[in-house]
Amino acid sequence: MDTLQAIVLAIIEGLTEFLPVSSTGHMIIASSFFGIAGDDFTKLFTIVIQLGTIMSVVVLYFKRFFQTMDFYYKLFVAFLPAVFLGLLLSDFIDSLLENPITVAISLIIGGFILLKVDDWFGDGEETEISYLTALKIGFFQCLAMIPGVSRSGASIVGGMSQKLSRTVAAEFSFFLAIPTMLGATVKKSYDYYEAGFQLSSEQVNLLIIGNVVGFIVALIAIKSFINYLSKHGFKIFGYYRIIAGIAVLLIHLFIQELTVI
Repeated sequence: MDTLQAIVLAIIEGLTEFLPVSSTGHMIIASSFFGIAGDDFTKLFTIVIQLGTIMSVVVLYFKRFFQTMDFYYKLFVAFLPAVFLGLLLSDFIDSLLENPITVAISLIIGGFILLKVDDWFGDGEETEISYLTALKIGFFQCLAMIPGVSRSGASIVGGMSQKLSRTVAAEFSFFLAIPTMLGATVKKSYDYYEAGFQLSSEQVNLLIIGNVVGFIVALIAIKSFINYLSKHGFKIFGYYRIIAGIAVLLIHLFIQELTVI
């Protein structure tokens, strides 16, 4: 991975992490295009730079962090499914992280769901999140272990299915991203070192660049997303996912044909 590739991947991460379009899926597509998807450092990079994006949540919602412990207990409950399923399915998840076809199919299926989610659930009136609702949102979030599903999209839809308003569901999803991404970063970093890999000074610099770029871009993306979502809903993201998924499938088939020739 070179500096330009790191910057491009970080921009993609910052733009897509909190949108219901799958940041991991987009980074797999981009890294496959660069020919680095199977590289162990690339897999580490795509996880670790999420730290930069979650810092944008801390900055934008700083005052909201001063809440009762009850709120943090609910976040913990929502986080638990990702802990257990993440540890249980770790190897399987890793096997999917370089497969653009999985991403394309997930993008298309998720796109059709987003086209209908506003009709199914509308903009709910609930603003309080119960422990049971938090747990259900946590299980919805686990669907994003399949590349292309979208962590934010799955957790927001999970909240809307419990009659939460789009804005409340989205903001809870942002807060839930913090322990989820921190946990994923620690786990991936541990696995990287356990496998005998060491970071070079150049790779450390790439991680720093990736986190800084992701942080700046995510600041802009979150504010824009919340404003748009509260007014217009999910349909534009559904259409985008379907178009992107079909494009990835066509490009993959085209490349396959060239390889055969």
